Amino acid sequence: MQHNSGFMRLVNALRYSWDGLRSAFASEAAFRQELLLFVLLTPIALAVDVSGGERGLMIGSLILVLIVEVINSAIEATVDRISDERHPLSKKAKDMGSAAVLLSLINAAAVWLATLAG
Repeated sequence: MQHNSGFMRLVNALRYSWDGLRSAFASEAAFRQELLLFVLLTPIALAVDVSGGERGLMIGSLILVLIVEVINSAIEATVDRISDERHPLSKKAKDMGSAAVLLSLINAAAVWLATLAG
């Protein structure tokens, strides 16, 4: 009988995900800052007089920032694991991950500004 199927597969996946979040929190200052932003802004999104869809976009844009930061951290860890040598492709990978985080932050700002101004 396969041990990694059904309910146990889900339990293991949740455990790995929790480990990833704990690792991001423990080792990534940017993740902690963005999580603080999420914690501070989510109650505001819940309190303002906007539609449910707008509220979902506001909170979803904050969650997207956290998702992209975790992916960026994974890219950085992978590049660092492969080699500590400076290489143009390593820089490119890290810079592109960082750019993705920047774009997710711009997206969040745009969603919040458009929603609150509209």
